[in-house]
Amino acid sequence: MNKIEHSSELLGKKVTSSRRIRLRAQFELQSMVVPGLIFLFVFAYIPMYGVLIAFKDYNMFLGITESPWAGLIHFKEFFTDPNFVSVVRNTLAINGLNLLIGFPAPIIFALLLNEITTSKFKRFVQTISYLPHFVSWVVFGGLIITILSPTNGILNFILVELGVLSEPVNFLGEADNFWLILVSGEVIKGLGWGAIIYIAAISGVDQDMYEAATIDGAGRVQKMWYVTLPSIMGTIVIMLIFAISAILNTGFEQILVLQNPLNLETSETIDTYVYKTGLQQMRYSYSTAVGVAKSIVAVLLLLLANYASKKITDKGLF
Repeated sequence: MNKIEHSSELLGKKVTSSRRIRLRAQFELQSMVVPGLIFLFVFAYIPMYGVLIAFKDYNMFLGITESPWAGLIHFKEFFTDPNFVSVVRNTLAINGLNLLIGFPAPIIFALLLNEITTSKFKRFVQTISYLPHFVSWVVFGGLIITILSPTNGILNFILVELGVLSEPVNFLGEADNFWLILVSGEVIKGLGWGAIIYIAAISGVDQDMYEAATIDGAGRVQKMWYVTLPSIMGTIVIMLIFAISAILNTGFEQILVLQNPLNLETSETIDTYVYKTGLQQMRYSYSTAVGVAKSIVAVLLLLLANYASKKITDKGLF
């Protein structure tokens, strides 16, 4: 009986010791997240105190706490603003086109890149496709403006020489062209970078599945459709949920760079509207209310997209 008790005691000590070792190893790994959490808390959560400005008539000399309460008057003012319809329409249209064209583009690019068998050529294509991401929108937008220029733009020169146009056209001066130009620029700039996560997901696909498909007589396109795509569907669904939740977030730099008085009818979005009303007109409470309203809609879209995804594909964020 004593031997059994002694053996049980030794076993218990070994289990406790192994748990301590695992906990110590996990602590060392998890502690690497601490700087990121501190950064997130300081720069993302603490500033949320400023959301109170949306519900007050903010006065910079009185401060946030001393400024008088205004309730929901600034939200009502935004929803009744004459610019409300056009601003929301432009935002949804640009993001809708980006979702329709820009979202599948990196997936298709990653699938095609996976079919390249020559490693040197594959690395070359990847490097070239990544480069635009590291160029700021100020520079990249400047290139777009130069290329589309009616006086010395290369696109106008080529189209006139080919007889497609009788005279140069100011593409950015026509409001109807802005959405397509902006979305095309975003696709070109983010194609390679956006494909990284899908390339990583494809690299984790079990190679035995490809071998089995080859034995069954499947070609490259069939393997792509029946093996690769289903295997990375979880990643695609998660990225789609993020894209849907950000449908009101068109970005700021790219639009501001390409925006001009001639295309303002279709280029004014919520982000640029907040910038102009908040910083240029110094309507801090009003612009904060617009930003809060946009964030609330984004959270609702995230929850809705996640719910629909779990119902349809049984996959989601949570």
